[in-house]
Parts: sequence; C-alpha cells; structure tokens
Amino acid sequence: MSIEFADHLRALSDDTLGALLRLRPDLITPVPTDLTVLAARAQTRVSVARTLDTLDRFTLEILDAVRLTRSPSDGTTSAAAVVAMACAPVGGPEPARVTEALQRLRDRALLYPARPGEDSLRLVATVDEVCSPYLAGLGRPAVELDTAAELQGAVIALVNDPARLRRTLLAAPPAARAVLDRLAEGPPVGTTVNRTEPVTWLLEHHLLVETTEGAVELPRELGLLLRRDAGPLGPLHPLPPAIGAGPRAVTTVDRAGAGQAMTAVRHTEDLLEALGEEPPTVLRGGGMGVLPLRRLAKAAGITEQLAGLLLETAYAAGLLGEVELGSETVFLPAAGYDDWRVAPLAQRWARLAEAWLAMPRQPALAGQRDLKDKPLTVLSPQLERAGTPAARRAVLAALGALVPGTGPDADELLEWLRWQAPRRMRGREELHREALSEAADLGVTGLGALTGYGRELVALTESVPSDEDPLGQRPEAVLPREQTPLVLALAELLPPPVDHVLVQADLTVVVPGPPEPALAAELDLVAEHESGGGASVYRVTAASLRRALDAGYAAPDLHALFALRSKTTVPQALTYLVDDVSRTHGGLRTGSAGAYLRSDDEGLVSAALADRRLSGLQLRRLAPTVLITPFTSGRLLTALRDAGYAPVPEDATGAAVLTKPRARRAAARTPLQAQPDALDAPGLTEPRLLGIVEEIRRGDARARAARRAPDAVRAAAGQPMSSLTAVQAHSHALAVLQQAVRDKAKVWVGYVDAHGANASRLVRPVSIGAGYLRAEDDRTQTLHTFALHRITAAAPAE
Repeated sequence: MSIEFADHLRALSDDTLGALLRLRPDLITPVPTDLTVLAARAQTRVSVARTLDTLDRFTLEILDAVRLTRSPSDGTTSAAAVVAMACAPVGGPEPARVTEALQRLRDRALLYPARPGEDSLRLVATVDEVCSPYLAGLGRPAVELDTAAELQGAVIALVNDPARLRRTLLAAPPAARAVLDRLAEGPPVGTTVNRTEPVTWLLEHHLLVETTEGAVELPRELGLLLRRDAGPLGPLHPLPPAIGAGPRAVTTVDRAGAGQAMTAVRHTEDLLEALGEEPPTVLRGGGMGVLPLRRLAKAAGITEQLAGLLLETAYAAGLLGEVELGSETVFLPAAGYDDWRVAPLAQRWARLAEAWLAMPRQPALAGQRDLKDKPLTVLSPQLERAGTPAARRAVLAALGALVPGTGPDADELLEWLRWQAPRRMRGREELHREALSEAADLGVTGLGALTGYGRELVALTESVPSDEDPLGQRPEAVLPREQTPLVLALAELLPPPVDHVLVQADLTVVVPGPPEPALAAELDLVAEHESGGGASVYRVTAASLRRALDAGYAAPDLHALFALRSKTTVPQALTYLVDDVSRTHGGLRTGSAGAYLRSDDEGLVSAALADRRLSGLQLRRLAPTVLITPFTSGRLLTALRDAGYAPVPEDATGAAVLTKPRARRAAARTPLQAQPDALDAPGLTEPRLLGIVEEIRRGDARARAARRAPDAVRAAAGQPMSSLTAVQAHSHALAVLQQAVRDKAKVWVGYVDAHGANASRLVRPVSIGAGYLRAEDDRTQTLHTFALHRITAAAPAE
C-alpha cells in the first residue's frame, strides 16, 4: 500500500513535526489549518526551492543520486540503492555520510517512505520541477531527447547495443573523444555555433544529439559509460573545502578592527560635516551627483568608493536626509546627527554597523551604468537590491564559523560558501565579495578575520529561542544601547576618552585619543580639524578664534579653556593670538536700518566706507562713527566677515548678540537595525513549536470529521441519500436546531451560502430568532449567523 505525503506527515511524532517546521519555517506563515494544507504547502515550488537553497553541495549530490536510482515504474528508490551508487567508485564517501545526507532530506520532508515497513523512498514531485533536468551533470535518456524521430531512433538503437556503443566510442578520433570527456564531466550540453570537425563526426555517429533548441546534448547512457571509473555521480564532495590561512591572535585581529572602526566613524563625521557646509542637490531621478561626491570624498581625504559606502550607511542609520530649500531639494545631516556626534565612539559605530547589515542597498554599484546606459549614483533608488542583507549575513556567518582569528582569502571564503549553499551562491559571487570588502572598510573584520565584537553584531541577526524564553526575546533587546554586548565588546578595545590636549608651539593641538564629547565640542569651536586617527590634530587660527568669540566666548574664557585642557604649557604665540583677535573683535557693530554699522573708531568706519569689496552694500555715512545700508543686518554681517572684518551684531539696546551659528538639519529619520532573517523564523521556541503542532493536529481532526458529515446533511448538499423532501428536511432541521440550543449540543448544518453553493458546517447553536440562527464554530472560534431560509438540513453531531 502506497503512503500519501499528507499521511506521512500525519504519522510523524510531535517532536519530529516540530523539527520539520523549525527547518522549514515558511510552512507556518501563516499557520496551516490542518495537515492536508501543510502537505500541499510543503510541495509548492516556492517552498521546495527555498529549502533546496539551504542544502550543502554534498546533500544536493545525494539528491541527484536519489533521482537517478528511482524506478521508472513507480518512481521509488531505496536507501541501499543510493548508498551503493554514491560509494561505488574507489575512494568514494563513507556510507555513513551518505546516510546522513539522506536523513537531512528526510528531515526536511523532501524524501519520505513510499510504503510502510519497507526500505522504499519517494521524492516529493516538485523537486524535479525546480531542479536541473541534467542529474549529476548527465544528459537526458535517449528516449527523452527532443530531436527528430528518425534521429532519435538511431540514437536509441545505438545506446541499447552496449557492444556497438563501445566500438563506436573506441573509434572516435582523439579530438572528438576530448569533446565527449568534457561533456561527460557536466554540463552535458553545448552549442552548435561554428560547428567543428570533431562535433560533426560525433553527430554523424550519433554519439551526440542535436536537439530542437539548436544545441548538442550527450545522452545519459553514454555519459554513464564515460564515467565508469569516476562513478555515475562523478566526483563527490562530502567535506567543505579547506581554508589555507592559519588563525592569528584574536587580540591582534580585534585591535586592527577597532582601529578601522574608529577611522570609519571619523570619516563618516567628516563627510557629513562637509555635506552640511555645502549641501549637494538631489538629482531629478534621486541620488547625489558625481561632482558633489568627488568634492565630499576630497574633503574627507578618502576614495569616492569609500565615501559612497559611508554615505549610504549614514543614510540607512538615519544620520542623513533630504530637505527642500527654496526650489530645490538638498541632502543635509538629519536631526539625530548632532546627538550621534557627541555619543561615545562605540555607540556611534554600532549604529552605523547595524544599519549597514540591514540596509537593502548595494553601494558598490555606484559609478556603473544600468541597462539604459544611465549612470548609477550614490543614494539613488537604483541601488536597491533585496538580496544584499542576506549576502552580508552569509559572509559574516561564514567567518564566524571558522576558528577565531582566521582570515581566509576572498576566493577561499567564496569557495567555502559555494559548498555550503551552492544554489544560493549561483550568480552572487561578486555580491558576497563586495560584502567582505565593506566589512573590512567598516571595521567589522580585522586582518580579514571576524572580530570579537563583529560576532556580537552577527548575533543580532540570529534567533536564540529557549525554553526559559518562550517568546524568543533576546535579553539585549531591552537593554540601553550603551549596555548592549556589541557596544561593550567594542568599548573595551577602544582607548578611553581623554579630557586634555597637547598644545604645541606651532599652534597645533594634539588630542592623544578619542576626545570626550565636551572636549570635542570645544575643539570644533576654537580650532580647525586637520587630521584624525589614534591622535587627532587641530590647529588654532584667527578664524577659529573669531568663531569662538562669535559664539559667546571672551578672551579670558579662551585663556582659561586652553590652560585647563592643555597638559603642556600654553605657548606665548597662542596667548598673543587670542589677545589680538579679541581686541579687534566687536570693533564694529551692526543693526537694522535696513542695517547700520557703527564703531567708536572713526578711522575704522572710514576704512569700511572706502572698501571696494563692500561697495555692493551701498553704505552711507550718517555720522562720523555710523554708516547705514538698505540691506538686512544679516547680509551686512556676512559681507563684512567675508571682507576680513570682525563685526558683531547688537540688539536695540546696543548689547552685543553673541550666538553659536545654528546648523541646518534635515528631518529626523529612524535608523535601520540588524534583524534576524525572515526565513529563520526568530522565536520558534520548543513550547511554541509544540503549540503550533497541536493547533495543526486539532485542525486536521476537525477537517477529517467535517468530511464525515451525516447522510442527511450530505443529502441536502446535493447527494441523494435521504428520502425526505426539501420542505420536510427544512422542518426537521429547525426542530433539531431548537433542541440543540436547549441542550447546547453540536450539530451539523447544511445550508446554501452567499454564492449559491451547498455547504455544511459543524457548529454549536446559540440562539434562534428573527429569522436567523446564531451558532459558534469551535474550529475557528468565531460566531456565525445563518438565515433560516437558507438552512437545508441539520443533524446531531454524534
């Protein structure tokens, strides 16, 4: 007796069925109503293809063995036949490994028993639809080739005569035999363009077949003959490829990665600061132009490719946004940028890294051209690629599976990934290579190996269900950001923030480590940033001191600031520069007239009036010490500063208005955060899985019971099983329903639905009145209302 797939699932234990749902979580999205629905869903093309994408190379090779050993009559095979085929050649895999691969296929319900009590296996039919027709790199049998009838007959006659087939093969010229050997390795098809003499000879002797698609194909029977030494499956790969690189010291890797992480944060800040000073315009089709990107990269001292990666990451992290200024839209730092800028370094990097891991964009495409030969630009919608987060997770997970400190070559890592999931890697090698390069640029890896804090980043995308945590809630999800394992792991590697500087005689200020937020804010105001790294370098200039004075500092405040922060003696040149700048600062006062300009120094006023650079302001003298202009005080103030003067604005009372310039910001944006893969079904704990299994089994029991409705109900649905007339059946149904309301018992109700179709339902009547029956369906836990005139029959459930 043959076993149906649904019956196979029905016979599984709760634990085994729960393990299947854990391996194939797409089957419970949403939860199926019964096992028949689960079986149908498990055999769909999408679900089967998704499951095959998770299998390693060796398991897929054993799957080909299953397909090759199937009986033509009933489509079944056996574990013994598969093991015999896989282990036939000398040096083949151990039988235990083949058995383990078969078990992996059974655990995922791709393979199931064909008959009870026998070593017979049946493959889910959909597997053939989503897999290649060329099993193990072999061609199709001669009887299945798409070619002319007379040609196919000749080929079938040849392959059915083993002696003649061997003689023809031995007679093949060396060049023709080389073609056969190449096709026997797989794939077994080739093109007929520029047909060569060896191919012509093979076609004439029916060793190759020209198909209707305009290609040549090697028949399976000949391919098996050519593989007589290597085995029907060809070379098998039971183990992943070895990684040649040896592990480095973990501390060395972590320190190298932490240094790169500091550099990535600093470059991101430099890019956003340069972008805020001169906002680039958003292109009509979205994105940033090539010239603005080049300017930003030059300002930050990095390559355009790295600048594109950091800008994309900052946008995903909510640090960059778009805002309308007048008639155009420009890019500006978002409202959350200022808070991020003063946060501890580890928290700043964590926000960038999580956004990078989650963003569905491929920054490396910037600079290339699309199918319409249009350039792809940074931050444009054309860079959206849904598969990029999965590629990044796969690369980091592969590095995490190696011995800590192992930094493999990119080609070695890709070959390892190709063995782990060959179907998923097909055509995506470059995407994974880019993910590895981006991880190095951001400091997720160090010296090619995954860092310790990088492992914490990978852990954010992994579900960790446990019996003690039935909801699958990660503990760090409720922790403050500064206490998450990712931030703490990186913070231990970074040098502690410093609250002091080293002021040198050439007016450079060296910060021997990452500055505290308060110190960083002070340095950004009183000095110009020159270089970063482990020790940042600033330079004090007259312009930077004027900026500090404009923000409200006075000369004594600046002297006190440098004396407090500097661990070295404040050089005399800096003291003199502060005094000189502060002495001239505020010598001119502006106001509204439009605007006025006044000073106690009559000569300074005369110089401003005679300055040709200020001729556009249309200045007029009202008094020896007062000038006015028809323009606003803001324009007057800007023009004076551009001309090299040091004016300050004043209010109506004559008091100086000293404020720090307000930076323009785009609207706040929510940053992307690393999330578990949707296919990993986070939170599938053991109690939850068992609960889902129990719900499916209950639904299956109800569905099977529904198919056993009483004869009277089925007769009302159009099956002639009762001698009652329609009127008699309706009257009998009302009596049964009224009694069921009194007894609170379940009944089968036959009725005509809104579409005119006959249906039946097992319900518990609640009330009858006003022409309607109200009843509760225990299966769906919902209350249904039936019009009495649509009810055709009713019968007690028992």
